[in-house]
Amino acid sequence: MNRLLLLLVLFLPLPLAAQEIGTLTLIEGSVRLLRGAVVLQAGEGVRLRQGDIIESSSPGFVQLEFGQGTVVALGPSSRLFLFSGAGGRAGGESANKTPSTDLVLLSGWLKGEVNSASTSYRFESPLLAVSARGGTIVLHATREATEAFVESGTAKINEVGPDGSLARSDLDAKSGQFLLRQAGKGVTADSRLPSSFTESMPVPFRDTIPSLISHFEGKTAAPRRQHEVTYAEVEPWLTMGRTWRRGFVDRFKARVNDGAFRKGLEDHLNNHPEWDPVLHPEKYAPKTPAQAPDSSHPGYSK
Repeated sequence: MNRLLLLLVLFLPLPLAAQEIGTLTLIEGSVRLLRGAVVLQAGEGVRLRQGDIIESSSPGFVQLEFGQGTVVALGPSSRLFLFSGAGGRAGGESANKTPSTDLVLLSGWLKGEVNSASTSYRFESPLLAVSARGGTIVLHATREATEAFVESGTAKINEVGPDGSLARSDLDAKSGQFLLRQAGKGVTADSRLPSSFTESMPVPFRDTIPSLISHFEGKTAAPRRQHEVTYAEVEPWLTMGRTWRRGFVDRFKARVNDGAFRKGLEDHLNNHPEWDPVLHPEKYAPKTPAQAPDSSHPGYSK
């Protein structure tokens, strides 16, 4: 290799490394990782990238660790989308205009222990978003409601619209506060923690979750490829708020060549209409201008 080529190799950006934003450091049960349009079986030590979708088994427990000491845990049957890295929401959308790492909990349980030295973390769900720069947050999301508990520190609370957008106004929450938003209603705050919340909370969430990242320094682990995604596996993600699924058409459009995947898109097209131009490009092709009449034709007249 000549000197010029060597310099180019050394100083070219590394896109895959740049995308890495965290590490899987503990898995109980199994973890399904959706990366691009492929389903992977992930193990401890796998590096996580922006855009990854992580789904835990039931029973199950997953620990993710991010830069500067932030630890995020998932309970059983939980689904998490690593929406954006430290740059914040795509397009710069932010309720408090603070750059953040945005993680979307579509359903299940999440506990986030955010190091005060790290960037702000925003834990979003279909109904409620919680932003913290230091402290501990517990979030439980279902289709009907989202519950949040500020275990320590302070947080900003935003309602989330059906399209995934954040309300411009936010609510300040302090340590010990419990917040609830039910579908179709506003946020309520309480200084008392409901017994139903503590009783259903995953047992590991009751204690501080110790960091394990030191065990993986200098080590790499590769996830194992299983198969290309099916429509059923990605339907919950293709139908979540538009703000979050931005870019999914490009991500999954190669799967349109699969008959079953295409049928799933067609059958549920009303839930994700942005797929119509991919499925039916002829409807969006430029219209050909009407041909002008031929003046040399015998029947032509002005």
